[in-house]
Amino acid sequence: MRTRTMAVLASLAIVAVGATAAFAQAPARAADIGGTSGTVRIAVNQLGYLPSSAKRATVPAGAASRFQLVDAATGKAAWTGKLGPAALWAPARARVRIADFSALTRPGTYRLRVAGLPDSDPFTIGAGAYDALAAASIRAFYFNRASIALTPELAGPFARPAGHPDTRVLIHASAAGPKRQTGDVISSPKGWYDAGDYNKYIVNSGITVYTLLASYEQMPGRMRALKVGLPESGNGLPDVLDEALWNLDWMLTMQDPDDGGVYHKLTNPGFDGVVMPDAATASGDRVVVQKSTAAALDFAAVMAVGSRVFKDFEQQRPGLSARMLEAARAAWAWAQAHPDAIYRQPPDIHTGDYGDPTLDDEFAWAAAELYITTGDDAFYTAMKPAQTTMTVPSWGDVRGLAWMSLAAHRERLTAAADRALIERRIRALADALVAKGKPSAWGVGLEEKDFNWGSNSNALNSAMVLLQADRLDAPRGTARPYRQAAQDLFDYVLGRNPLGMSMVTGFGARSPMHPHHRPSEADGVAAPVPGFVVGGANAGQQDLKGCPVPYPSKLPALSYLDHFCSYASNEVAINWNAPLVYVAAALGADGAR
Repeated sequence: MRTRTMAVLASLAIVAVGATAAFAQAPARAADIGGTSGTVRIAVNQLGYLPSSAKRATVPAGAASRFQLVDAATGKAAWTGKLGPAALWAPARARVRIADFSALTRPGTYRLRVAGLPDSDPFTIGAGAYDALAAASIRAFYFNRASIALTPELAGPFARPAGHPDTRVLIHASAAGPKRQTGDVISSPKGWYDAGDYNKYIVNSGITVYTLLASYEQMPGRMRALKVGLPESGNGLPDVLDEALWNLDWMLTMQDPDDGGVYHKLTNPGFDGVVMPDAATASGDRVVVQKSTAAALDFAAVMAVGSRVFKDFEQQRPGLSARMLEAARAAWAWAQAHPDAIYRQPPDIHTGDYGDPTLDDEFAWAAAELYITTGDDAFYTAMKPAQTTMTVPSWGDVRGLAWMSLAAHRERLTAAADRALIERRIRALADALVAKGKPSAWGVGLEEKDFNWGSNSNALNSAMVLLQADRLDAPRGTARPYRQAAQDLFDYVLGRNPLGMSMVTGFGARSPMHPHHRPSEADGVAAPVPGFVVGGANAGQQDLKGCPVPYPSKLPALSYLDHFCSYASNEVAINWNAPLVYVAAALGADGAR
């Protein structure tokens, strides 16, 4: 997994706002699992479950062999079941049992009860259990918009003045060309702040915008029904597409009109201090930096997707579909002429680099999207399908996105496409992910090596792959092992983990309060901006020396710190939130494929 290079925060004035969470020491026995307070916890999805979904909890192993579901209000028993066998889950060194209550479908609010343990947090079973989360995870992008004021009417306590108009952006020396020279001024407004910082990156925008557009392409009815509450709401476009457009409009400004190349990023020379966007003016002129092959290909892929999505919205955005396809073709042509323009961080730029020396995956993805959009078999050939494997997507490895799109459109492809190969690619990876979870004592497909930078996003992207296989299985009956495995990963992120926390701000009984997100830290509001999934447990602990408080444990699944200093485990990022949107929407469509 290629992770984003982050500058050490030594240059920042880290100010801890309020008290940090109190952490227990590393678990030494099964009864010690369960969260930041040291309380022994039964781990559940703190948002709940849909009536038809798989429903599992993880229970510290003890003497009890049975469990009850009780009405949260009355304490009356509603269902009784047998706990699974006790087993050790290595990432947390915890002995646990699984409580499976999938057979309970009656809507209500429940707690899970096991003799000798405190009851679980309350959770619901009911339709719409994830609707608020799906909408909020889209709305999080609104909160991270550049170049716009967030109004009290829409943003409530998180209202703020506009930051970074980006109407005066300089051409960096690394980006100079025959016509646009060093120091020339361009306008490049809109877009999203990438993560906890205030810069904008094409490579990370690629997978992010794709995932939002794919959620609409694959679930149009579901995404149209989600009401997010945006400045553009009611304009004839689904809210998820309005939000995606804020970044797509910016991306279009990052293409050099003279040659089709795409600038890698728009950035300050260095990271800003812990201030609000409108006050982030001390880091020097904003610049666009170097054209790169990765940026051009990610841009080409996303614009090809955008072209086919917005073809149906010609009335709302006249000419946009055609413009996007033209831009995609131009970027593809530039990449063909510059197949190895690897991004190299200039010595005067010190922000995230998203450097990617391996480009075969970007070429495959861009070719696949252009093939789907244009029907030109030459693009399918250029994808090199026989040589292109299927992997869990990440910003640095996007080949999986090619297969996801091909699978979603497989009934409309030309005769050149090998439909059997497309399905095999999806199923093979999904089968491997299911198999990975079967022996897990925690009942989830996560191993020690999976707790790296952005581990929650890795889990959600794995769930997204599993849901692609579930879509392929539509004609094959009611058994849904792929969907169950996806549900387990989703549950993990939303509280069924040894931290006893939902990892999404503002959702669940306990959730991150101090994410590495400058607006959340600098706005004077006690609660963080809601709807962001944080990176999650990261055994690398790359920020250890810069944090004034220690991590609670060196164990992989417990290597998490709810403190602003922890950019390695507690940062937010647009590419991490995008699969949260997709998975929450997909699993929230009860019974739908």
